[in-house]
Amino acid sequence: MKLPRTYYNYISYLGTIIAAIAWLTLIFFVIQINFFHINNVYFDLYTFVVTPAFLVLGHVLIPIGMYRTRKKLKKGIPISDEKLLVLNLRDPKTRNAILIFSTVSIFFVISTIVGSYKAFHYTESVEFCGKLCHKVMQPEFVAYQNSPHAKVKCAECHVGEGADFYVKSKMSGMRQVFKYTLGTYIRPIATPIENLRPARETCEKCHWPQKFYTNALRKEKYYLADSANTEWDITLNMKIGANHQALGLTEGIHWHINPDINIEYKSNVKRNIIYWVKKTNKKTGETTIFKDSEIDMKSIDKSKSEARSMDCMDCHNRPSHEFRSPSRYVNDLMAAKVNISSIPWFKAAAMDALKTSYSTSDSASSEIKNKILNYYKDNYTEFYKKYNQQIISAINEVKAVYARNAFPEMKVDYSVYPRHIGHLESNGCFRCHNDKFKSEKGKLISKDCNLCHTIVAQGKLNDMKYIGINGSLEFTHPVDIGDAWKESNCMDCHSEIYK
Repeated sequence: MKLPRTYYNYISYLGTIIAAIAWLTLIFFVIQINFFHINNVYFDLYTFVVTPAFLVLGHVLIPIGMYRTRKKLKKGIPISDEKLLVLNLRDPKTRNAILIFSTVSIFFVISTIVGSYKAFHYTESVEFCGKLCHKVMQPEFVAYQNSPHAKVKCAECHVGEGADFYVKSKMSGMRQVFKYTLGTYIRPIATPIENLRPARETCEKCHWPQKFYTNALRKEKYYLADSANTEWDITLNMKIGANHQALGLTEGIHWHINPDINIEYKSNVKRNIIYWVKKTNKKTGETTIFKDSEIDMKSIDKSKSEARSMDCMDCHNRPSHEFRSPSRYVNDLMAAKVNISSIPWFKAAAMDALKTSYSTSDSASSEIKNKILNYYKDNYTEFYKKYNQQIISAINEVKAVYARNAFPEMKVDYSVYPRHIGHLESNGCFRCHNDKFKSEKGKLISKDCNLCHTIVAQGKLNDMKYIGINGSLEFTHPVDIGDAWKESNCMDCHSEIYK
């Protein structure tokens, strides 16, 4: 079977070789995946993305070479009726070329469709998002695996439905891959706040405010940095919604996204400093604007600050990628492991080791161990000898939870990505509820704690104080600091400890 003379050129030869190799490679990869069940993120990348790209390149080079050759023949042979494309079915060479090209093209189109479908799903997979650029995405991937959304695919929140956001996400991804290849990406990776889809298009596919009407009890355990690691418990009646579900979103925390009310605000780019709030009653049309006159406006770029309607992400800003503070994950560890909380002074020793910033994960692992051991050797030799094995076992647990929440190489820890739920280690609720926002008529956005929750139980484990579910205890700080907790925000102390 002979081919047209125009085929015989180096460019078409090269295209044929590339296409043939790509075909054989693709067949090999598909066999490995389907018959030998190889499951590897890089193997999938080469199978569904890289190899098909070379296959396309090879098939494109063949007609390019033929076109260039035909132009050369046209210049060298003075035949006036020769056209660029002549389909003479009486010519055996032409028929052979059409048959071969058509057969190959059919297989090529089918393979491209299948490959594109596979490539689409592969680029939507958790493995692609979390493992491909392992070093850069490791913090987010690890946090995601330990989050309540670990069974939800990344693309369902970060891309969502619709071709427009899919294309936008892939274009953004190409820029990110380019920066990753050149090593020009920033550390830590900035949260793409301005490019996220509205929560109503993603979060509310599963969570809609109308589902969560009534209040809920939340119990927290804390351990003091004393010899007994004294347990301090607090139970909060969280006012998620109204007291009764029939009342809907007329009050409570989720009132902020009541369908009949629109809350807008202006802030800095990171949305951690809010300076303007507008409340609109959609039924009456009444609007109220609140401003915080004490904020230093020189530090805020107003040109990048547009009024934003409040939604889920303004409070639940770290739903799947939360990095906990040392205090939080050590408290949780001690609550889960009774053998750790029974080691004298362990809370103090652990916090002493974790208040330091480390440059690498390896140095953090060794230094955390050394600091905790030296804490006991230098201060409590008798406990070091008595609890030696328990201390070493506890150190391994601390290193494990540290590795899930801090990533020195990427300069990531809880302070880089603060969460806005609550107000203990970031201003969170206090961004607006701080008694500083006033309207022209003198209305305040109140800082009253009882707006969001009431305390129904608190105190040391064996000396708890209780009140009825409809009552409220006044907050008692676990360590006596007088009225200082009333005069400043929680994060003023709780955040600075770990810097």
